[in-house]
Amino acid sequence: MAKWTAADLPELTGRTVLITGAGSGLGLITARELACAGARVVLAVRNTEKGRLAVSGMPGEFDVRHLDVADLGSVRRFAQEWSGALDVLINNAGVMDIPAARTADGLDVQTATNYTGPFALTNLLLPHLTDRVVTVISQLHRQSKLDVDDLDWRTRKYNGMNAYQDSKLAGVLFSLELQRRLTASGSRVRSVLAHPGIATTQLAAHSPANAINRLSFLLNDPERGALSILYGATQNVPGNAYVGPDGPGSIKGHPTVREPGKAGLDEETAGRLWQATVALTGVGG
Repeated sequence: MAKWTAADLPELTGRTVLITGAGSGLGLITARELACAGARVVLAVRNTEKGRLAVSGMPGEFDVRHLDVADLGSVRRFAQEWSGALDVLINNAGVMDIPAARTADGLDVQTATNYTGPFALTNLLLPHLTDRVVTVISQLHRQSKLDVDDLDWRTRKYNGMNAYQDSKLAGVLFSLELQRRLTASGSRVRSVLAHPGIATTQLAAHSPANAINRLSFLLNDPERGALSILYGATQNVPGNAYVGPDGPGSIKGHPTVREPGKAGLDEETAGRLWQATVALTGVGG
């Protein structure tokens, strides 16, 4: 069977796709390919000048807007200013293994960027969504020891890599509970998870984990890493599908539907996590 590539994208003329963190890396590649297929692509980025430069000269229709997903005020303003239908929301923005810091809302920056911000954005944009939400996660969710009662790192000693792993498991559980709620309400919108395998991007440039990039021959290059996101955003996959590379350990390869870690399928924890996140953000209750 032929491997799926960006050349297999369907015609997307008339569809609107919003991608957070799309000014560089996998998000920018995703934006480029979706625009080439005819979609109107909205780049939601912290630095709009950088975002405009990134897509300058690329074929297709782009709209660059300011959004800091770690800032709940920014998320609320962005959602309030949105008008019209939104076919696909891709929660791509993320940070990895960063030092402890707090947002203006008092939230852990890494958790806010990777999880609570996207949670709030998704819930606020749901009335506009017509097709799906794609949440970009990581295989490292399998190593998480998520504490739902200390989601925001108030009582535990902060560890950057552990916080990253927890935020990614939180994203997996968010998709599970979101899909349950969508199904229960009769909505046709679906929630999808996508992970790029281990892709040679700058996400971990400042982290000891960046050492893996020295073994680039074992990893997905960014172009192939973005395929899981493109597949999850456009193909007819089931609700809460987990899309990732088809190679051993899902480290590299072409996209296919796989399974998340066992902890990511825990419906009781997913429900508790949702309520804890509502308490932190004031959104989604």
